[in-house]
Amino acid sequence: MRGIFTNLTIAATLLAIVASACGGGTAPGATTITATPAPTPTDRFAAMDQAVLEAEARKEGQVVVYSFTSRIAAVKKAFEEKYPGITVNATDISSTEQITRIKAEQESGNVKVDVAYISDIPVVFGELVQKGWLANYVPSSFKARVPKQYQEPLLANRLSTKVLMYNEQAHPSGPPVSNLWELTEARWKAKVVMVDPLVRGDYLDLMTEIVLRSDEMAKAYEAHFKKPIALGSGVKTAGEQWIRDLYKNDVILAKSTDVVNAAVGKTGQASPPVGFTTYSDRRDNAKNGWALQVANTVTPAPGISFPAVFGVTKGAPHPAAARLLITFMMGDETPTGGPGFAPFYVPGDYAVRTDIQAQKDAIPFAEFRAWPIDAAKSFARRQEVNDLILKLK
Repeated sequence: MRGIFTNLTIAATLLAIVASACGGGTAPGATTITATPAPTPTDRFAAMDQAVLEAEARKEGQVVVYSFTSRIAAVKKAFEEKYPGITVNATDISSTEQITRIKAEQESGNVKVDVAYISDIPVVFGELVQKGWLANYVPSSFKARVPKQYQEPLLANRLSTKVLMYNEQAHPSGPPVSNLWELTEARWKAKVVMVDPLVRGDYLDLMTEIVLRSDEMAKAYEAHFKKPIALGSGVKTAGEQWIRDLYKNDVILAKSTDVVNAAVGKTGQASPPVGFTTYSDRRDNAKNGWALQVANTVTPAPGISFPAVFGVTKGAPHPAAARLLITFMMGDETPTGGPGFAPFYVPGDYAVRTDIQAQKDAIPFAEFRAWPIDAAKSFARRQEVNDLILKLK
């Protein structure tokens, strides 16, 4: 993953934060993305009438999707109920695993998957889109309701997160930390949990963004310790120093987000750890006996937000059904997006459609302090951060 983009420009800028939450007529402000991917054949489905698309999809009879979230099971059920006769063959695998599989399928010419529902956009945009292995499809009915930055180079349906979470049962007054640098202190030794960034790309994106935000990390250091940061030998930035100090403080590396959620969120703990995980996972608090909550007030930021995107694979075996599934997952005309969007209409996920109502049991996006990741800058730096973490383990 070394290097920079070739013939791909992804300009990322933080939009002015609007006065209301995501949805309900106001788009979330975050990464602005423009791109010129590798040339692809004209998409004959681009202007196709929905009824014609459905008819072609029914002839294909199935669609194969890789999804970075287990919520694809609910999508499968809802889609098959709406379109009987079209089977959704869904595989729940991480974005990192998806990238590996898609590369192998494309290089071998044995393409099995039709749709990738995926995050880890630095690699997705910088490699898979650039090589023409994933193509964009934007249903015409959504072009006026999705901000341009979420239509290119791949269409997104929501923003996901990797943020610092805590146990609100154990800390009813709010987050037990106010500054990320506290996590490097003795009080939190062996009490910070996250998925290994060398295993899951989204967590490597988190670490990379912290390095990219080194100016803010340096200011946060000075605010907490009341003195300017002094970098260690061979350390170039405040973000790198924070990563080194976190690992030195025995950060606990888990194999999955579920492990992190249980460790942090399990109720009945007197002194639970904190951890970096997905904000929307608190939807499972009641079901799993968790008390997860986001540490939104932490300085300089609680973590990152990033788009969850759709890509149609080059040589997709079921191209019409692939596009029908994407259209379905973008939601229907109801204020909450209906069955296709229902698995993602939860507190902690932010719809990119301007006509989706905001979730009431969540921090309004205007007040959500996570950093939107810069895909191009992250792609250029993430191997360096990967190598740093490898040396620290």
